[in-house]
Amino acid sequence: MMEGLVLFANGVAGYLNPTSLGLAFGATLLGIVAGCMPGLSATLVITLLTTLTLKMQPTQAILVLVCAYNGAIYGGSRTAILLNIPGTAANAAACLDGHALARQGQAGRAMGISTTGSVLGTLFGLICLATFTPLLAEIALSFGAFEFFWLALLGVVMSGNVVAADPIKGWLAGLLGLFVACIGQEGMYAYERFSFGNPDLAGGFQLIPVLVGAFGFSEVLMVMSEKSARAKIMEFGSALPRIMDVLRYWRTIIRSGVIGVWVGILPGVGEDMAAWSSYATARRLSKEPDKYGKGSIEGLMAAETGDNASVPGGIIPALALAIPGSAPCAVLLAAMIIHGVQPGPMLMVENAQFVYDVVAMVLFSTLGILFFGLFFIRPLIKLTQIPRSIMMPVIFVLCVIGSYALSSRLFDVYTMLGFGTLVFIGRKFGYPAAPFVLGIVLGDILDKNLRRGLTLTDGDVLPFFTRPISAILAALVLWTFVTNVPALNAILVRGWTALLDRIFGRTRKSA
Repeated sequence: MMEGLVLFANGVAGYLNPTSLGLAFGATLLGIVAGCMPGLSATLVITLLTTLTLKMQPTQAILVLVCAYNGAIYGGSRTAILLNIPGTAANAAACLDGHALARQGQAGRAMGISTTGSVLGTLFGLICLATFTPLLAEIALSFGAFEFFWLALLGVVMSGNVVAADPIKGWLAGLLGLFVACIGQEGMYAYERFSFGNPDLAGGFQLIPVLVGAFGFSEVLMVMSEKSARAKIMEFGSALPRIMDVLRYWRTIIRSGVIGVWVGILPGVGEDMAAWSSYATARRLSKEPDKYGKGSIEGLMAAETGDNASVPGGIIPALALAIPGSAPCAVLLAAMIIHGVQPGPMLMVENAQFVYDVVAMVLFSTLGILFFGLFFIRPLIKLTQIPRSIMMPVIFVLCVIGSYALSSRLFDVYTMLGFGTLVFIGRKFGYPAAPFVLGIVLGDILDKNLRRGLTLTDGDVLPFFTRPISAILAALVLWTFVTNVPALNAILVRGWTALLDRIFGRTRKSA
């Protein structure tokens, strides 16, 4: 415990200089601005910033990405409240009661509640990040290739199951991502796979151009393909939070923080699910459920606490297991690897200070959210009026520059354009981008651990199913498939019923 506090203090002290503070607050403001602009997302912001921070020192680059990530998740609440348009998917739940309060002339109060919930949720998640990351990493030290194979597969399956309206489409997108990760030379013997003699394909697809295309160029295409009128901003008063709003709903804040962190830890689920889960739970347990959707203070507080608590929650498995908790975390994980940090169970052994450096980064971004959220309201709202016809071409140029700057290869630009177009077409037909990208990120982990496990057992697959933790993870994967496919679910129900009949000596009567 004391060692952790010392490392955290060292992390905070390491960023108490003008350069680091400027980067932290500047990145937080940039994230809030991006979150305020409908059509942008936290994933897009982190992806573009990853390409722009390649030449920076690793700790400063990751500081910028973490602060922008946290700020973007918070920033979307502004447009959700004033325009009924969530700036990011994580803020969709805030539209229900936030905009209702704004229509009642309480937009300022709603933004104060949003700021309070976001700050308290992030602080709660920050404590969990500092507490559970070392514990999870210590548990993960007992994991082998067999367990990490199933963990990677579980992350892709869960992401496809939760993110997509149709789980099968989500799984297909995830499997396509796993296939793309296999293109190029494999990691053990450098054998070329699916390259067809092309030297560029032999090197595989670099992760950053794929991410820029999937979350950047595809978003540009999506936004430009939809018509949008310029929204009129409502008038609002003071956004200073009221103490009674916090004291009255302290149980909701703690409960939403717990839900947000837990959902954030689940691989590939994301901040939007944390917000909706917190909102639904608060409504179910509320003494005033009839006010929800009509301007409930409690509902808005729950949604905004939950989504921001999931930010540090999603970083926990990214650091401890190298398994991202959400799409933005997947990009953040890739950026850490590019900058020479190798997340995973050995991180606490080899570089424990970095974990607490990330905790300090989240703390500084939270202070930035508190300051900018209360005192920079009007300038931030004015930025939402920038026309799409100006904003989207700028983003497209950044996508091209960022892809090319990585290795100065036109092939990376073609990769960005190709995968961006592919993801755009897929999204039009209901295939989500998050499982696809998560499949690419986790594909290398899955492939290497599958082959490493088979090497250790001379080709025997039984240890993948007989080791205790592997068996549990395999059962979770199978259960996720069975319970979400109607045909398999029906077979399971009939089999289970027949088994009970045989055990208890009962026979079912025919209809």
